[in-house]
Amino acid sequence: MLESQRERAPLNDGGEMDTALAFLSFARSCVLKKVNGLDEEQLRRRLVVSDTTLLGLVQHLTDAERYWFGYTLAGDPRYADVDFDMVVAPDLSADQVIAGYRTAIADSDAHIGAAADLDVRTSHPVHDQPRTLRWVLAHMTSETVRHAGHADILRELIDGVTGR
Repeated sequence: MLESQRERAPLNDGGEMDTALAFLSFARSCVLKKVNGLDEEQLRRRLVVSDTTLLGLVQHLTDAERYWFGYTLAGDPRYADVDFDMVVAPDLSADQVIAGYRTAIADSDAHIGAAADLDVRTSHPVHDQPRTLRWVLAHMTSETVRHAGHADILRELIDGVTGR
């Protein structure tokens, strides 16, 4: 079942912010597609030596959204100590984890929208100095894309579904 989830990369080219947001949104969408239609067992299935699972990737990316956009960019202290863990607690349902990711994305988008422009500096430093929103967007896009690739491989191992 080759390329069954294929989606064209964004063609947005209306400015730096427009392009950056389009590619981040595309990467997030790719992650969410990978978990769509699978049951609880499939989402928690461990197929590699590490603790990486599809649901674990979603939980990890939720923490990343909250840390980088919520804490680092916007200064929300609730997300200063997220653990980025890939192991999902058994008492959290897949629906809760996925809903949490969707909420984190919406919150991140609100923080991005509140910034005047890409040159806005982070509330908290990264390696001892503030970074720009531009840097945070590039970092989070690269992280999300990397994990979307992991998710693509795991999904293919589970049921043969592929495509970005």
